[in-house]
Amino acid sequence: MKITTTACINVAILFCLAFSRCGGRDPFNAKANVKRFNVLDFGARADGNTDSSRSFIKAFRAACDYNGNAVLVIPQGNFLTGPVTFSGPCINPSPLTVKVTGIIKAQPDVSWFAGGADESDWFTFQNIHGLIITGAGTFDGQGKDAWKYNDCKTNPNCVRMAANIKFIKVWNAIIRGITSVNPKGFHIFISYGQNIRVVNVHLLAPARSPNTDGIHVSKSDMVKISRSSIATGDDCVSMIHGCTNITIKNVTCGPGHGFSIGSLGHYDDEFDVTRIVVTNCTLSNTDNGLRIKTYKDSAPSKASGIYFRDIIMNVVRNPIIIDQEYANSDSNKPSHVRISDVHYTNICGTTTTKVAVNLLCSRTVPCLGLHFNNVNLKYTGILDNNVPFSSSCINARVAYVGFQSPPPCT
Repeated sequence: MKITTTACINVAILFCLAFSRCGGRDPFNAKANVKRFNVLDFGARADGNTDSSRSFIKAFRAACDYNGNAVLVIPQGNFLTGPVTFSGPCINPSPLTVKVTGIIKAQPDVSWFAGGADESDWFTFQNIHGLIITGAGTFDGQGKDAWKYNDCKTNPNCVRMAANIKFIKVWNAIIRGITSVNPKGFHIFISYGQNIRVVNVHLLAPARSPNTDGIHVSKSDMVKISRSSIATGDDCVSMIHGCTNITIKNVTCGPGHGFSIGSLGHYDDEFDVTRIVVTNCTLSNTDNGLRIKTYKDSAPSKASGIYFRDIIMNVVRNPIIIDQEYANSDSNKPSHVRISDVHYTNICGTTTTKVAVNLLCSRTVPCLGLHFNNVNLKYTGILDNNVPFSSSCINARVAYVGFQSPPPCT
């Protein structure tokens, strides 16, 4: 198989940044043919008041269309923008680098994002093969005034609020070192992605901020999230239909709603979910821990090959939960999402819920192949000797190995 020089450069640079092998240096050395495109040179103002959306887009367009190694520079300072779309394909021979050291703030008024996020997220990267986003900069969604318009808990047809950063049809990418705060919707949204690394990011929003998922992934393959901290108002990481080969490692979560697979079964003809690994993670003061959730009355699909291992939980409300009756409260029709081959290994910590393992599976397609190996959870909630510390298993076939606390289902 022929391997091009460009492909080798791409792999070397992505590996260098993803695994911190560059010693803190720019992966392009001083002698390389690198051109830097500074947003200030395209009219952006670092005063925090002037909208710089067009200047950002112009700078990206110039960098993307440059037939050489290119770095889009967002320097120190405070920038204000509305919706910004960075659209490829780009012609650079190596991954286009976006170096962010400044603070970028979104327009706080939701009218800038007319039609909701289906029409416009905040920063959108699309149709790019080879991308590096790096630096210690901050994306501030200024979502506080927008959260009151979020009615997704009561309106099944609600409009999703704008994500801080969306990646759609982006392949071979690294997102490293950046901070996202107070998004109107999700912090980071990845869809139709391939081979994406998210490393050492920091995602922050209040515990009561609605639908502010940390990293939301759909219809993507080979996404690896590592060495990051997420404190937000919804799922720290959510993986919905079409997610395959997703790895989450060394991530701290809390507050938030834990690590979630789902909701699944929300749409017709959903793609299956498989080969999900969550390992060496810590959850603190979260509403949920490790959750799989599917809608009632769903079209058939599958979720399988799921591994949760070496997980620490500190005062987690629902440590282990499968909920196949999520939402659709008025429906009596069961979920048709088949859950199988799920492994919980070396799960330890504390919980405030007496039913620490709650497996509510579909009566039509019961959960098969649920494996529990060394689960050691302790109850630290309100003392109530009348309610035992327990597990609940409905329509679930479970196998146990090693120590089990709470006691296994009988």
